[in-house]
Amino acid sequence: MSQNENGKLIATAIGAAAAGAGLAVLAMKMIDSNKRDNDDYPNKRAIDLRPHYNIRNDNSMLISDPSERSLSISPGNIPPGLNRNDSEQMLFPHNHEEKMRRRIATRYTIEEENNLPRNSVTVRVPATSANVGPGYDCIGIAVDLWSEVTVSRADEFEITAEGEGADQMPKDESNYLVVGCKAAFEAAGKPLPILKYHVVSRIPYARGLGSSSAAIVAGIVAGLVLAGHRLPCWGSEALLQIAAGIEGHPDNVAPVIYGGIQLGIHNGTRWVTERVQSPPGLQMVMFIPDFIGKTSDARGVLKPTVTRAEAAFNIGRAAFLVHAFNTNNLDNLRWGVQDKLHQPQRGEKLYKYLYPMIEAAENAGACCAYLSGAGPTVMALTSGASGDIFAQREKERTDILVAKAMIQCAKDHGIDGKLLVTNVVAEGARVVKVDPPFSTGEITYRDNI
Repeated sequence: MSQNENGKLIATAIGAAAAGAGLAVLAMKMIDSNKRDNDDYPNKRAIDLRPHYNIRNDNSMLISDPSERSLSISPGNIPPGLNRNDSEQMLFPHNHEEKMRRRIATRYTIEEENNLPRNSVTVRVPATSANVGPGYDCIGIAVDLWSEVTVSRADEFEITAEGEGADQMPKDESNYLVVGCKAAFEAAGKPLPILKYHVVSRIPYARGLGSSSAAIVAGIVAGLVLAGHRLPCWGSEALLQIAAGIEGHPDNVAPVIYGGIQLGIHNGTRWVTERVQSPPGLQMVMFIPDFIGKTSDARGVLKPTVTRAEAAFNIGRAAFLVHAFNTNNLDNLRWGVQDKLHQPQRGEKLYKYLYPMIEAAENAGACCAYLSGAGPTVMALTSGASGDIFAQREKERTDILVAKAMIQCAKDHGIDGKLLVTNVVAEGARVVKVDPPFSTGEITYRDNI
């Protein structure tokens, strides 16, 4: 190697060493600067990134965690107690709750919007089909079958009803509609005023289609609107907490609130629910007997304990059921709705027609069939619908054959009732009319609400 080349190598080495030393000095200065910054703040603690809400008497929602306030501040201006990485954390498209948390946290105090008390409100709520075989008390489906409830301020308490079960539902304060409305006013920190309730019921009463859960949710939603109070949803699902607290489980109230197929659990602190994929073209074919099925009677026939084999059976079937929905594998629904915890006992003691009707429906082409809720309704799921079914050839669908098979089975067992064909509905409870309205001159909501 020539002397000139040796000189170049030595110069390169010296330059690299100098650059490395410079970077090291810069890093030490940054560390020292960070240390001084931290020393300036006495409130050095671990940041709990969960939002903490305090509800004041004036119905304002306070976000009391300092980390929440900081999220609207630039990374160069970080307040006491906040980690630098919190405001710079990368968000991905699926981080919906974190996005919502940051959006809310751009203000320290969030006044409730549109908190004007209302005089009258009308709420639509869907029917539901719970359990779906092995999903005892945790899986439910919203059914495209709706009741409407109108609640108004009045001088005298009154409950009137028309339609399904109008003569059978209670007309006093034990009605779940009143219970739900009272819970809403309690959440708002206001006394329950004198109200009158009118129910247009299209959900068969006490037939395993969630009539009580529909009343609970309708009452809560109506009460919140009348009280001029709104609840946090993201990260808390406050409406679900109230409804499931009254009902005792989320399998019916969750689909009433959110629609679709819902899977709900209690995580030890609160109720949590997630939407399960609903395959396109799914129809619900249900045989609704003429007699009432009491939930207390249906729970009374269940065994106090289950074997390890029965538990394992249902765990596998519930997982199989949800996977079949999520992958649109309709053939696997038949195995996914099998159950050991409640259907065999109820079929033996209360509903002798249950398993023969399930077999008849599946043999006629149903994807699956199961006892809806606590019964007595039997629900079958069929496929093949595309758009409006009355514009589609019957040979391309299976609902007609399944319906006829279920009707014939009912006749064979001497059971009177009616057959109803409808769909899974993606939407849950919603306000359809309110006085005074939410719509303004600038913003108009659907149906001019």
